[in-house]
Amino acid sequence: MQLSKFTDLGIRVLLVLSAKPEQPATILQIAEHLEVSKNHLMKIVHFMSKQGWLTTIRGKSGGVMLSQLPQDYKIGHLIRILEENTTHENIIVNCHAPSCTLIPACRLPRMLNGAMVQFYNYLDQYSLLDILTQPEMHIVSLERIKH
Repeated sequence: MQLSKFTDLGIRVLLVLSAKPEQPATILQIAEHLEVSKNHLMKIVHFMSKQGWLTTIRGKSGGVMLSQLPQDYKIGHLIRILEENTTHENIIVNCHAPSCTLIPACRLPRMLNGAMVQFYNYLDQYSLLDILTQPEMHIVSLERIKH
């Protein structure tokens, strides 16, 4: 399985914010830190705020921050939801385009679905906090780009 760019950047945003969960960061700061397009990041942040994962704060000292503690975000759940947002890019096997004559007898889609369930369940053992082995290094690099 290959994660979509949307999912990859979504997880990266959450990791950046996990470094200092009590401090908001602007989308521009995160975009510069990750060296990605601000416009693309805005779409991802908007999606994640609609999921309740991020809190947005307006105003001069505004930005985005995690809605919960980093240990409350299970990786399998995050990837599952982010990937569902990009289902057109995330088909492992497409039995319908072109239509496969083996559909009545083939168990491959069911097997792949079972493997995906195990994949997500395995990742649900871990949280954002588990990914960052040295969060203090991450904090320093984000603080350097603050204006």
